[in-house]
This record gives sequence, structure tokens and C-alpha cells, in this order.
Amino acid sequence: MLKQSLQQKLVQKLTPQQIQVIRLLEVPIMQLDQRIKSEMEENPALEESDFERRSDNEEPLPDDPKDQDELSMDGYLNDDDYIPSYKLYTNNYSPDDEVRETPLSQGHTFHESLMSQLGVLKMSDRQRKLAEYIIGSIDDDGYLRRDLESISDDLAFMQNIEASEEELRQALDIVQGFDPAGVGALTLQECLLLQLNRRNQNSESVQLAIKIISKNFTDFSRKHYDKILSHTGATEQQLKGALEEILKLNPKPGGGYSNPQERTSQPITPDFVLENNDGNLEVILNEHNTPDLRISRTYTNMLEQLAAKAKRTQQDKETINFVKQKIDSAKWFIDAIQQRKITLLSTMRAIVNYQRNYFLDGDEKKLRPMILKDIADITGLDVSTISRVANSKYIQTDFGIYPLKWFFSDSIKTDSGEEVSSREVKSILEEAVRGENKQSPLNDEALADILQKKGYQVARRTVAKYREKLGIPVARMRKEL
Repeated sequence: MLKQSLQQKLVQKLTPQQIQVIRLLEVPIMQLDQRIKSEMEENPALEESDFERRSDNEEPLPDDPKDQDELSMDGYLNDDDYIPSYKLYTNNYSPDDEVRETPLSQGHTFHESLMSQLGVLKMSDRQRKLAEYIIGSIDDDGYLRRDLESISDDLAFMQNIEASEEELRQALDIVQGFDPAGVGALTLQECLLLQLNRRNQNSESVQLAIKIISKNFTDFSRKHYDKILSHTGATEQQLKGALEEILKLNPKPGGGYSNPQERTSQPITPDFVLENNDGNLEVILNEHNTPDLRISRTYTNMLEQLAAKAKRTQQDKETINFVKQKIDSAKWFIDAIQQRKITLLSTMRAIVNYQRNYFLDGDEKKLRPMILKDIADITGLDVSTISRVANSKYIQTDFGIYPLKWFFSDSIKTDSGEEVSSREVKSILEEAVRGENKQSPLNDEALADILQKKGYQVARRTVAKYREKLGIPVARMRKEL
């Protein structure tokens, strides 16, 4: 049975400007310029400003008049001194700032390289089509992640080509002969074997490596060296030589052939620059490529002319609504850029003040435990806002460029009750692993004992968590001969 009833609900909705600010907070400096250009392309009422002509061309825009039929232009066009406030800060730039462009090296992508090698081979049109389809199915790591039966079905369905698995296998054999060695493999095991088969077959170490990968791959992946010695009858010295050959292989043969622009090692563009002037720490927001924005004079003139009409047609009213919408949208965006700057600077300054002792000389031991809520409490902002600011942002200091997330860490209590940064514990873990006997690596319990002896109250499961965050494998996987 259906019933109707009235309910009152208190719902908080974000305004368009709040949504703009939230989205812009997540954008790092390297993408902000593109984001602004995209906005200008979508909104012709937003354009790049020229400070030399500022007094003649920029207009401040207040809130919308409620009655559009009685539109007054006084609120829109009455202040020739309006300047976008997000550009009125003297600390926007470092005195040593210099705009540099890094040229991109040209090169072939991974798939272009494979197609180029295919192009010099003599084969029938049918074979070439099959090989081309296989190349197109290879991922960026160099693997063919789909079985030949599925590829055969796709060819029949999408290109009306009936191809047997045997034909596809022949085409795949051709592709697997291309450089880099190991390309087109269906599995890691096949990838390693393809590379080993191109090495010197007269080498005893290569022969043993092939035997290990082809017949003892599971034991190899689990580092069960005793089992490998038992199955192969090899000595420890011979096994060591075979493992050295295997370690030279590339598990991702396509990795070095990604997009040439992606492969180019370009320096990270920091969002902030920290200057230490005799102990006075100053945070500067990097705005090298951020264009100055203003409202288009063409659009404000259009609105002024339409408003001056004694009698407006329906089309005039629709045009006024359209132009006002574009102008208001441009104003929202300019204000969002300003709010982004205020939020970023207040957050970064709070982080620098909180970690002041560290930022003075870069000594990691001086890093205090700091979580998002600590900065949220200082700035009065929401934790989610601090998270958005910290995400994908970098700061340049006298001792390197660091992601903002790097400065956040949990706390660990010592025996004396003092709280220290978990980063200090991780540093001790890394040092212990580096100095361990690789023939008998330290397990998590042994690492926990080391930390506890140094006064850190850390459980074994906590050690496991930190070890995984540091990318350190379990003890069994760190074992060496």
C-alpha cells in the first residue's frame, strides 16, 4: 500500500564555486596550466589578462541581480581598478626563479618498434595481418596476456578472419623473435626462457639457468635453493652462476619502450618552494605558468549594450541569460583559483611550522609524528581538504624535492613514553635488513626484537606492515646463496 507524506530534511549541498575549489585543490602545478587553458576554451568570457592594460579592461563582478528584466550594469561595470587578487602577492616568486623548458627526446614507442621490425620481413598479407593483431594485443610490459584461442575468436568476430591456433602460434613465434628478447611471452616463465635461449648456449651457467626456469620454476620463484640443488645435482657455486644469469634478465621487456615523452626523465615541478633566510622559513607558491585571468571585455560590453536597450526582445533576454551565465562562471573560476592559493599556502605553512626543526636542516630524525588531522586542526580545514592538498604535490627545499605525503607519518611510543615518528622505525628496519646475513635473513619476529631492544614498542605485525610499505620482501624471499 502506497502512502504519501511530507518530510523535512537538512541537506548540505556544495555550491558550484565550492566544487570548483575542491577540484582545483587536487590539481598539481604541472596540470594547473592545462586545466586553466581548458576552462578558457570552454568559457569565452574567461581570458588571459594583460597587466599593462589592466585598468581599461578588467571588471569586478558581484552576485547576480535577482530581477533579470531590471538588470543593472552598475554592479558589473563600475570599478576600473579590479585586479584578480590571486596575483597580488609579492611572495609568488623566488628571486632566483627562472623558467626553463626541457626538450623532449624523440623515439619510437614499444609497439612502433615491433611494427617496424615486422615491416622488414617478407611474408604473406595474411601472415602480416595475424602478426599485426598479435602485436596490438601485447601490453606495455611486453606480454601477450590473452590465449591464442581468444585471439582467434576476436579475429573471426571483428575482422572476419578465420585463423587456427596453429597459424597464430606461427605468427607469435615470429613476433617472439623480435627485440627486445622476451617480447610476446604468455607467462613470466616463457619470457625468461625466451631471453635465456638467446644467450650463449655453450655456457654452463646458461644451460643450468634454462634447466631451472623450465623444470624448477616454482622452487626458483620461492627461493627453495636446497630443492633446486637436489633436483639438478648442481653445486652451490654452479647454482650461483646460474642465478647470476637469471638476474640479468628483464621480467618486463616492454618497460623500456613506453611512450618517449613518458620515458623522458623530466624534473619534477614543485608546487611550493621553501626558502630559509637565516632561520626565517618562507613558503612560496610556484605560479610560473599560471596565467593572469580576467573577465572578457567583449562579453561585459555585450551585456552592457543589451541592458541599455529600452525594449528587449525574447532573444535579447535569452542572450542576457547566456552571457551572464558565462560571466558568472568565469568569476567563479577566478575566485576558485584564488581560494586554491589561499588553501594551499595555509596548509603548507602549517606543515612547515609543525615540522620546523626538520625544515631548518633536513635531519630526518627531527621529523615529528604528523597525521592529516594535526594539520586540519591547525588550519581549521577539513581532513579531506588537507588530503587533497597533500596529494600529488611537491615542495622544493635546500636538501631536495619531496612529496607532501612524505612528511606525514604515524607515531610510535618508546619505552620512556616519548612519541617518535614511524619513519624513524622504518629507517632502523632498512638498516637492519641491509646488514643482515643474506644466507639467513631476519624474519619479522627477529626484526621486532631488534626494535624492542632499541626501546621501540613494536609488535611483529607492525613490523610486517612497515616492511611491506618499504617494499622489503619476507625473509624467505631475501635469502641468497
